[in-house]
Amino acid sequence: MHVYIYKIDIWGSPCISSNGPAYPSLLRGFPTPLASLTSRHGIRALNNQAVAEPKPSVKEDGSSQNWRIKMLYDGDCPLCMREVNMLRERNKLYGAIKFVDISSDEYSPEENQGLDYETVMGRIHAILSDGTVVTDVEAFRRLYEEVGLGWVYAVTKYEPIATIVNAVYALWAKYRLQITGRPPLEEVLEARRKNRTAVSVGRKSVYFVT
Repeated sequence: MHVYIYKIDIWGSPCISSNGPAYPSLLRGFPTPLASLTSRHGIRALNNQAVAEPKPSVKEDGSSQNWRIKMLYDGDCPLCMREVNMLRERNKLYGAIKFVDISSDEYSPEENQGLDYETVMGRIHAILSDGTVVTDVEAFRRLYEEVGLGWVYAVTKYEPIATIVNAVYALWAKYRLQITGRPPLEEVLEARRKNRTAVSVGRKSVYFVT
């Protein structure tokens, strides 16, 4: 087995693309195999030596098993999923976020600080590992901070910007379903209730006496 020592100089700055925040290639000028190796195995420069860091344990859906924040998202919202998918990709490197689809029939309020479906449909919710629930723009800021994109929402910590962006988000949250071409929340809730009832009935056991 051969061990190769590389001195790695990394530069570049984060940018926002049409698909959400992203980072450009930080290893310009290096051969493709080295760039691939560093991005896949988390190699960092330390005292002029390439040191391989263990990658976080991340499931296929992008969720971390040792999460620091849990994101409750609406899997039926097409615009929301663009951001969720971007965060999932980032989370493959950081392993800090657990993703929970509230639209799933398996969603359990008991496992998520008692937050029921109607409540979490009203606005974004995230749960910290200590059980603290955060909402609105603060939730986005906490999520972005965990995947190295804290700069995106950093300015929202300060007034009057915090009040303004929360007001804008509240407006978006209020009309989110209409904007994305979905029925009103009342109809969504009724359809979900009927679906869960049908699933529950379908799961009942039938016994035959012979």
